[in-house]
Amino acid sequence: MKRKALKVGLTVLMLVLALGGLLYSALSEGTEYYAHVDEILADPGRWQGKDLQLHGFVVKDSVLRKRDSLEYRFKVQSRGAVLEATYDGIVPDTFTDECEVVLKGRLRDGEFHVAPNGVMAKCPSKYEAKRGLARPGA
Repeated sequence: MKRKALKVGLTVLMLVLALGGLLYSALSEGTEYYAHVDEILADPGRWQGKDLQLHGFVVKDSVLRKRDSLEYRFKVQSRGAVLEATYDGIVPDTFTDECEVVLKGRLRDGEFHVAPNGVMAKCPSKYEAKRGLARPGA
């Protein structure tokens, strides 16, 4: 009876360890942090080289595009903290001064490097109903 209980116990232990290892490896690869610019700049060393989703607003008149290329340099701010960002690719139509953005990428050398297709922009004013117009179904 003791032998059978030992075998069952070892089998359960092996299954738990295997499942735990599988879960750990799957979750550690897909981990991506979400933070605001001011949170990043409060302790930049903590965020260096990690996959991040950075939330903020594009600083007015900060967007620069390299001539004849898709290389962008711009600043993103949140609660008074400002961070320089770089991106190489096509930006969404809604990417304008002062728009709200979520950028996917990594912080390196005090600058946020946006990953390919890592710019998500939204400008709520574009989608708000204009005054005096009735909403559909109202």
